[in-house]
Amino acid sequence: MNKKIQVWLPLLFSLTMIVGMIFGYQMRDNMPGKRFFSLDKSTPLQEVMDLIKSRYVDDVKVNALGDTAIMAMLSKLDPHSVFIPKEELQGVNEDLAGKFFGIGIEFNIFDDTINVINVLPDGPSFIAGLQAGDKFIKVDDSLVAGQKITSERVRKLLRGDMGTKVVITVLRNNTKKVFTVNRDAIPIVSIDAGYMLGGGIGYIKINKFSQSTYREFMQTLEKLQAQGLKELVLDLRGNPGGILDEATEIADEFLDGDKLITYTEGKNFPKKEYRCKRQGLFEKGSLVVLMDEGSASASEVLSGALQDWDRATIIGRRSFGKGLVQEQYDLSDGSALRLTVARYYTPIGRSIQRSYTNGGKAYYDEISNRFHDGEVFSADSVKNDTSKLYKTMGGKKVYGGGGITPDFFIPIDTGNYSLSATKIYLSGTIGDFAYKYYLQNLQQLSAYKTPAQFVKGFSFSEADWNAFGALAAKDSINLNAIPAKEKSEMQLRLKASIARQIWRSEGFYEVYNTEDNALKKAVEELLK
Repeated sequence: MNKKIQVWLPLLFSLTMIVGMIFGYQMRDNMPGKRFFSLDKSTPLQEVMDLIKSRYVDDVKVNALGDTAIMAMLSKLDPHSVFIPKEELQGVNEDLAGKFFGIGIEFNIFDDTINVINVLPDGPSFIAGLQAGDKFIKVDDSLVAGQKITSERVRKLLRGDMGTKVVITVLRNNTKKVFTVNRDAIPIVSIDAGYMLGGGIGYIKINKFSQSTYREFMQTLEKLQAQGLKELVLDLRGNPGGILDEATEIADEFLDGDKLITYTEGKNFPKKEYRCKRQGLFEKGSLVVLMDEGSASASEVLSGALQDWDRATIIGRRSFGKGLVQEQYDLSDGSALRLTVARYYTPIGRSIQRSYTNGGKAYYDEISNRFHDGEVFSADSVKNDTSKLYKTMGGKKVYGGGGITPDFFIPIDTGNYSLSATKIYLSGTIGDFAYKYYLQNLQQLSAYKTPAQFVKGFSFSEADWNAFGALAAKDSINLNAIPAKEKSEMQLRLKASIARQIWRSEGFYEVYNTEDNALKKAVEELLK
């Protein structure tokens, strides 16, 4: 018996090893990680990189060459497959995570000095005692005043690991003060504003879809419902998208039953359906969604589902037209690849993705061409792909292959600004003036307890306008001859920017929205 075992033993070992290798490769291919390794022989690309490294006449940064090669490869795919260098990855991940670790201030640099513009309520700097108007002298041992410091350098000095300390020396009312601030998690909010417009109508503006968006949205929706919310305006203008799951979770709050919200599918990505799975908080009230050419990706998933099920009225302009799904894969050197793996489709099967067959430049130029071709000014100029005609569940005609076309078109009203007005909006002068005005008029402004009171009670005087004109003149901008309409628009922006100093982004939108044509149309539709 022992002799028979000895004869068969090598074969048994071989079979066991082969079975083990098969299972090992299968397990590797199905591992739920984000890194992929290959045992294949070197590719020509790797061989060229190795030859450059070992044989080239001069010293070269091989890693930078590799990054360039990767970007060149991706440029042959689609416009949304991108390589993220190591030094940029943290910022990208923080934006999606909806938080970073820092001290909780907004700052700007005036006259080569870091000025505290706003302090996050109950944040680390608020607790330490920093105030709007403080001017930074030192961060730890680094002198920062008068050093031609950049915003990027400031962020690197102020951010760090949670719980670590940073000592900040500031100038306040000509007195030097020192504060020790404990770094903590600082939210990157995705809800810019959520307030009642009156008559049971609420307004919520979402600026992106991060990991915290659904939670923020639910908190805002519940707050408005406690104030008597019956109908809602959801503002997705300028929202570039983000995390798909967050958009589908919000869609679930508007749609009943087990309705299909979207589905994704790709060559190496099996079909995946996203369906409603619970009773939503706002399944019955009337709903309007505001969109424009800056609304993309997850914004289009959400609005496309609501349009297909005839759940919402879409108002604004044709959306961006991004219907591709990306997954992010971490690479060995700390960089990452965000690769398109699937397309998403609306409930009735529409792909929102615009054509990119003419390359990335033509793809992105299409947005600016909407201005040149008049599409953003006239509904008659909208270029829908009529070969991709669909019908919603209620029988309304809609289109695929080019974004979401609104039910009601609202032209852009900022396309014919004078040169002086354009310079003002690009220069940052409005924000600078609002900050200085806020510091100089704290007592007057403290009388307004809410943005609504500020809207009704505050007016921009001629003396204020002249002071603003003098500040603009320092940047070689002459406001003496701008048209009355542009002056009125600029004064509204100034008023809203002052409100931002007091109540942050919600204050800005509650003031600025008072003259918003798309919002006025939304309210008109809801009151029918």
